[in-house]
Amino acid sequence: MHEYRTHNCGELTIKNVGETVRLSGWVQRIRNLGGMRFIDLRDEFGITQIVISEQEDLQNIAKGLNTECTIRVDGKVVERQSKNDKIPTGEIEIMASNITILGKCKNVLPFEINSNEQTDVREDLRLEYRFLDLRNEKIHNNILLRSKILQTLREEMTKMDFTEIQTPILANSSPEGARDFLVPSRLHPGEFYALPQAPQQFKQLLMVSGFNKYFQIAPCFRDEDPRADRSPGEFYQLDFEMSFATQEDVLEILKTVVLNTFKKHAKGTIDEEVVRIPYREAMEKYGSDKPDLRNPLIITDVSSVFENLDFQAFKGKTVKAIVIPNGANQGRKFFDRLGEFAISELGAKGLAWVKLEEELTGSIAKFVSEDAKRKLLEITSAKQGDAICFVADKKETAQKIAGGIRIELGKQLDIIEKDVFKFCFIVDFPMYELSDEGTIDFNHNPFSMPQGGMDALLNKDPLEILAYQYDMVCNGYELASGAVRNHDQEVMIKAFEIAGYTEEDVKKKFGALYNAFSYGTPPHAGAAPGVDRMVMLIAGEDNIREVIAFPKNKKARDLMMNAPSVVSEKQLEDVHIKIDIQKN
Repeated sequence: MHEYRTHNCGELTIKNVGETVRLSGWVQRIRNLGGMRFIDLRDEFGITQIVISEQEDLQNIAKGLNTECTIRVDGKVVERQSKNDKIPTGEIEIMASNITILGKCKNVLPFEINSNEQTDVREDLRLEYRFLDLRNEKIHNNILLRSKILQTLREEMTKMDFTEIQTPILANSSPEGARDFLVPSRLHPGEFYALPQAPQQFKQLLMVSGFNKYFQIAPCFRDEDPRADRSPGEFYQLDFEMSFATQEDVLEILKTVVLNTFKKHAKGTIDEEVVRIPYREAMEKYGSDKPDLRNPLIITDVSSVFENLDFQAFKGKTVKAIVIPNGANQGRKFFDRLGEFAISELGAKGLAWVKLEEELTGSIAKFVSEDAKRKLLEITSAKQGDAICFVADKKETAQKIAGGIRIELGKQLDIIEKDVFKFCFIVDFPMYELSDEGTIDFNHNPFSMPQGGMDALLNKDPLEILAYQYDMVCNGYELASGAVRNHDQEVMIKAFEIAGYTEEDVKKKFGALYNAFSYGTPPHAGAAPGVDRMVMLIAGEDNIREVIAFPKNKKARDLMMNAPSVVSEKQLEDVHIKIDIQKN
């Protein structure tokens, strides 16, 4: 007999009655009924009930047991008199003949491990004792689901003839849009590695090297502030690249691998129609480049309606409108709360609204003429009984605020479709944008090919140049991002020049790519779906930390391992670092 078990705690059935077996696992629950004791024994596979008779030696051992200790049980499989149809092993139980304690556990636990709802436990406490938190069935299953999803992703990529190749973790610093994590070099004083924000340059160099299709489940490191849908510090993505490939080729691969993975693992309806939306249309209609298509609300531009009205608050501004179905039935408090949300959460200066009743009512009703009302109804397709809310500001600001209100209305009105996954591709991103300082900067990915190539870079307003860049979005979350790469050295130099980089800057920062592009570079394109976010959506979680085995908290700290932490002077000396922090 095996030292620890002949079966797991989830596989014994009525067919095993009469067999002598050995199980090992965690004590989930102990019940004393007269002279008999019952133990729910748990492992990763399920729960089996153990019966401890009145036998004195067994009773003495049982008195030393407490929940979450690990034990080994020998015994005979018998049919249960009181069956439990909620678990696969509910028709049987084990009549114990021997019990051995394998791992003791403290009598007092930091929190109730097997609670169905972990949200009542303080998150920092859960993360400090993550090894216990991961015993919770729901969290444990999330990590098992993650493993299955990773396996599916690998299978899908392999089926499509992609080759898995690992790229370095110690790399060079590059402007990917976030701060780098720097690693000081012991052998080269004063020089630093950077943990890769993405394997961008390496995967492009693999294409130059003659590999046809590459992929990896890549760890990426960005020193960013955490969010509910973004893990601080590190995350994983399915990174892939293809030689002699167009945007259409990549979008087809994305659609295949992502939809097949969702169809295999997600609970709910998978809408297989992946809608394609240009970036500027997405911002106009949804106020976001990550639109949740389950939300039926659409933003319309009604600036023209207010151009000639005597309403100074809207003069010279972009005015966005959202129709609230049956909104005329909402009370004043509803609109007041919506306005407070717009101001406090979205940075709006205010929120205007009207109700379409027999007479137009609302905060700006007196400023809307009959002609303006007619135009308003025509543009927005609103009808009697609806309400309309308005945002007025600079164009980009108005779009984003209206987008935030659209999301909030979807939640408040409970009109977001449930149990369905809706996907879209956002395409035609601007190549450049204005920075906060008013300079030209890359909008998305600096290594992308501009639409129109060199001619566009030479002859168009930089802010009007579109790029072969694309995102895949699911239910309001950016699931993947990618681009057709700029593989021409001259085009690359010009593209970076517009963003303020000299050729010498390009040589210094991207020397390998700059050099490689002189040696017969194939056109290539790729993308990178985010693994953590994909698992979060499939698992039905709202917080990405629920699908990562050992996540950091909201302040980017690992409370269990106490990271980051202070290191010794000797360690600092080895890497030629001196700490100079001014104390308050």
